[in-house]
Formats: sequence, structure tokens, C-alpha cells
Amino acid sequence: MRRPDGLCRYHAPMKAKLIAVGERAPSWVAEGFGEYRKRLSHWLPLELVEIEPGLRGKGRDAARATQDEGTRVLAALPRNACVVALDGRGRSWSSEQLAQRLEHWRGQGRDLAFLIGGPEGHAPDVFARADEHWSLGPLTLPHMLVRLVLAEQLYRAAALLANHPYHRA
Repeated sequence: MRRPDGLCRYHAPMKAKLIAVGERAPSWVAEGFGEYRKRLSHWLPLELVEIEPGLRGKGRDAARATQDEGTRVLAALPRNACVVALDGRGRSWSSEQLAQRLEHWRGQGRDLAFLIGGPEGHAPDVFARADEHWSLGPLTLPHMLVRLVLAEQLYRAAALLANHPYHRA
């Protein structure tokens, strides 16, 4: 049975982790992410896990850096989570389609893990582990901005499911 907030009466809300390569987001990203995280808290508690980037630069191997990041990302995954890797080659969803995906994921009874890779994207092992691949569209976005867009879109999807007026405003 559904409650007015869109959640099933008998189930605790699923939780989500955003596992992102990169540290120390600019204050405007951190503030925006924090605002949407707070808004989401009763529908989809969202935790941010920042992964230290691999070493890059002159004389460094970018593939090795990506592999090191991938090892740390995989270690941060919650057990039995549905893993969604953000990737430009993934499927694009409208806000309404994302709401449908969120409802589908909720029905699986598993927590979620959203993954944002480093400058070269995800390590092959991370890409292979993902249950789904999600593209925010054809634009190239700074990875820190992706955090904010992801949080806002998850909030919009949850609001749609709860018949909250945010999406229509």
C-alpha cells in the first residue's frame, strides 16, 4: 500500500550512495549537493563517498591511475547494491523515465550505488560491475557538477513518485 510520500508502508526507504572520484568539491557544488541531499533524506537517503583520484601528470600512467581509482570504488560499494555507473555511453532518461527506474530499483529491495569516475572515466572492472549505465546526455560536464545534477535529478524523480509539486513548479 502506498503512502502519500510514494513509499510503501511496510518497507524502510532504500538508501543510496554516490561514490565519486575526486575530493574537495567547490563550495557552490557542496552547498547545492547538500541542499538536495537534505531534501531527499526522507525519500532516498543519499551518502557521498569521495574517492581519492589516482596520480596523474608528467611521466605518470593514466591507465594505472584509473585502475587504482577503480579498485577504491569497488571497495566502497555496499553489499548487494544495484550499481549505476554514470557514463556518456550509457542510457539517457527523461526525468519521468528516471522516476520509473527509481520505482523499479525500489521494487528490487536493494540499496543503490551511483558511480562517477575520474578524468578517463571508469576502470574496466568498475564498468563491468555496474548493473546499469546512465548518461546525463551528450554534453561533457565537469565531474563535480555531475554530483549536483545527479542529486537534483534523484530529488526530482522522488518528487514525481510522491506527487510532490516540485517537478511541476
